Amino acid sequence: MPLADYVRHKPIIETDRLYLRPMTEADVPALKLWMSDKSVYRYWGKGPSKTEKNPELLFVKENRPSKSFHLGIAHKSDNQVIGDIWVYLIENNRMASIAVRLSPACQGRGYGTEALNAITNFCFEHTELQRLWTEVHIENIASQRMLEKCSYTREGFIRQGKMVNMWCDYYIYGRLKNDV
Repeated sequence: MPLADYVRHKPIIETDRLYLRPMTEADVPALKLWMSDKSVYRYWGKGPSKTEKNPELLFVKENRPSKSFHLGIAHKSDNQVIGDIWVYLIENNRMASIAVRLSPACQGRGYGTEALNAITNFCFEHTELQRLWTEVHIENIASQRMLEKCSYTREGFIRQGKMVNMWCDYYIYGRLKNDV
């Protein structure tokens, strides 16, 4: 399916323990539990925005059609959103950036790896994307491990580059559709 087929209707991706799904206003209480926590943004390149401090604002504006995905990561057992995942900065329907963010209470349990594998496989099996990439702060060892478990390759090192709004050293990780 081309990315254009997902402009209005985002996918719901199921794993053993998780759903990757569009978020709704019903998710606001779960989002409030972790989204404004400053520790989530330690390596994110910025602090929490007004919307992240007040997640109900995510649902005030009507969503504009976009090829990008911003999906909640929800426990299958209770459908509570414990994180979110993006596929964005899509270039020529061939290449996109990815990002994963998890509640501190849910980190270190393999949820990020499970979600990243699922979105990676979805992108390569159900869209025309050929390459996914991301930037990772050099001190963010947990994210580096997660990416490597998902067969992403460390492709480069940027010294004192700008990662979102922060000047820091960071790695570039990438994965091609034909890597695995």
